[in-house]
Amino acid sequence: MNLPVEFSKSFAFAARAMIMNRRNVFAVFEMFFWPLIGLFSVGFLTRFLQLDSGAVSFVLTGALAMNTIQIAQLDISYSLLYDVWSKCLKHEFIAPIRLGHVILGAGVVGLARGLIVFAVMTVLAVYIFAMDLTTPGLVPLAIFFFGLFLMAAIEGALVLSLVLTFGHRAEVTAWAISYLVLLLSGMYYPVSLLPPGVETLARAIPLTHFLEYFRSFYGFPAPGGHPLLLGLLLSAVYLTVGYALLAFCLRLSRRRGILLKLSE
Repeated sequence: MNLPVEFSKSFAFAARAMIMNRRNVFAVFEMFFWPLIGLFSVGFLTRFLQLDSGAVSFVLTGALAMNTIQIAQLDISYSLLYDVWSKCLKHEFIAPIRLGHVILGAGVVGLARGLIVFAVMTVLAVYIFAMDLTTPGLVPLAIFFFGLFLMAAIEGALVLSLVLTFGHRAEVTAWAISYLVLLLSGMYYPVSLLPPGVETLARAIPLTHFLEYFRSFYGFPAPGGHPLLLGLLLSAVYLTVGYALLAFCLRLSRRRGILLKLSE
């Protein structure tokens, strides 16, 4: 394997994503507008309800997770959606590249954008809504962000698989999937409040355990006892399965002519 060549192929997709974001004012707009709307709406709700410091941090953790995952996941999803909208999807895969180059390149930009949003929201949550970050510290905060990015990568792989299989009809999943996952993972509440069958499903989602890991520093112990380990193990499994599913969907779309239908 020629590492410089492999790096240049991944960097090409990262450069494309950066150019698309830099030239599109609405991409910058949605990067800050919706996360800030989400943070302030939930933050002022905690003030109205007069929650204690631990409960405020519990709720704001969900707001941080929701917006960070959404922003990072969209960059991965856009790596193919831009080509679908431009009707040039087939040209991307005529080039000597692999899916790994596409996902890695777009994922780096998603990581950077997600980190910026995460940092801005964290600062505002601390200084405006008195979220306590002294108890967990910087290392758990960094681990929590890494877990959020893993979840964004899993969701992005699923969205790309659906786009390759169903074409334009699957576009809505790029925006809907994050909210569905967060609803099941206990965005603003413990998953123990969910019905038994739904709670079992929630336990199979890595984000549930990453949220429980970070919230355990605020006096909300995780039922399993090892939430970080469970989250990382589940993420490794889902990322492996997700990449295999994505490769299968690409082969299937070639055989069924979907790549040609989504191109001109």
